[in-house]
Amino acid sequence: MSKILLVEDDDSTADYISNGLSEAGFVVDRVDNGRDGLFQATDGGYDCIILDRMLPGLDGMAALAAIRAAGVTTPVLILSAMSTPEDRVAGLTSGSDDYLTKPFVFAELLARVRLLVRRGQAGGNAPETKLVCDDLEMDLLAHRVKRAGKPIELQPREFRLLEYLLRHVEQVVTRTMLLEGVWDYHFDPGTNVTDVHISRLRKKIDEGFARPLLHTVRGAGYKLGVER
Repeated sequence: MSKILLVEDDDSTADYISNGLSEAGFVVDRVDNGRDGLFQATDGGYDCIILDRMLPGLDGMAALAAIRAAGVTTPVLILSAMSTPEDRVAGLTSGSDDYLTKPFVFAELLARVRLLVRRGQAGGNAPETKLVCDDLEMDLLAHRVKRAGKPIELQPREFRLLEYLLRHVEQVVTRTMLLEGVWDYHFDPGTNVTDVHISRLRKKIDEGFARPLLHTVRGAGYKLGVER
C-alpha cells in the first residue's frame, strides 16, 4: 500500500485530501508546517509527497530544496494558490515533479498522485517537463508548443486548456471537467466558453496539418489523440 506525505497547513484542505486519498487506498501522513514536512520527508519511506508552497515555519520551496539536498528522490507534487506561468516554472525547476494550482479538482489530484507513485516505483523520478501527443509537443518549462516542429502561439487560457487535454490524452474530457480544471468553475456558468476556446485551439493545432488531433465526441465532450 502506497504511503503519501501531505504537508498542508489548512485543516479543511488537508482533511479533504486525506479523506479522498484514504478512500482511494493510500496511507496518508499529514503535517502542517514546513519543518515537520522536511523531517518526515527525510525520515521515512514515502511514495509521493504533496507539498503546499506557502507554509509556516519553513516555506514549501525552501523545504523542497532541503529535501533534494538531502538526496531524497521521492516524487513531489507542489500544491499552491500561486498560479502564474512564472510560479509554475519556478516550482518545476526547483526540484518538484508536478505542480497543481488551488482551487483544484480532487479527481485530477488523484490522477497526478497515482502517476507520480507509478513513476517513482518504476525508478523514474525525473520532473515531467514535456507533454506529447503524436507530433504535438508542449514544453512546460519554456512555455512553448510545437507541432511537427512548427511553433504554435497560444494565449494563456489556450495553453492551460491544451495542457489539460494533453494530461488526459486519448481520454474523453467533458465540458464539466474543462470548466473545473481550466476555468476553476465549480458550477455551470451558462455560456459556451468551452466550445469557443476549443474552436480557437483546434484552428491553431490542427489547421494546416495532415491529421486532426482535437476531436469532438458527440454528446460527451472532447478528446485529444490520433483517430485510428
